[in-house]
Amino acid sequence: MKSRFGYAVACAMLLVSVALAQGTPSAEVSAASQSTNSPATVYVYRYKQFVGKALSPSVYCDDTELARMENGRYFVVTLAPGKYLFHSNDKQAGIALDLKAGEKYYIRVEIATGFMKGHGRLIAVVPEQGSYEIQKLKPLDSDKVKDTQHVTLVDLHTN
Repeated sequence: MKSRFGYAVACAMLLVSVALAQGTPSAEVSAASQSTNSPATVYVYRYKQFVGKALSPSVYCDDTELARMENGRYFVVTLAPGKYLFHSNDKQAGIALDLKAGEKYYIRVEIATGFMKGHGRLIAVVPEQGSYEIQKLKPLDSDKVKDTQHVTLVDLHTN
C-alpha cells in the first residue's frame, strides 16, 4: 500500500515538472524582450526649504542639462537602460547610475553652501524613501525644463 502511494506521488511530481518545463517559451521571450526595451524612470526632486529658496541649480545627465531645479518641486526623467552620470553645479558631487529597464530611481537635490553662493548637490535615495519624500511636492514649472525629450512633468497626485 505504501509503495503504491509513493509511486503515485512520484508520478504526480514528474507530470508537474514536465508541464512546467514545457510552459510557453514564446510568452517568456516576449516578456523578457519587453522588459529590456522599457525605459528606466528617474525621479529628481528638491525639498521645500527656506534656505536657498531663490536658487535654481541645474541638473545634468552626462553633459545634457535636464532642468533648473526649483524649491519644493520634482521632475521625471525617462532614459534607456545603461550607465549615466548625474550631476549639478557642485563640481565635487555626482551620481553614476547603471539604469535597469523598468526600474525606478530617486535623486534628491540639496543646496550646499558656498563662499559666494549655494550649489546644487545630488544625493541618491533608496526608492522607499524617495517615493515617500516626493509625495508632498509639486511638478517643476515647464519653463525650467531644458531637455523636453527626456524630462516629463507628471503630476503624481492625480495617479
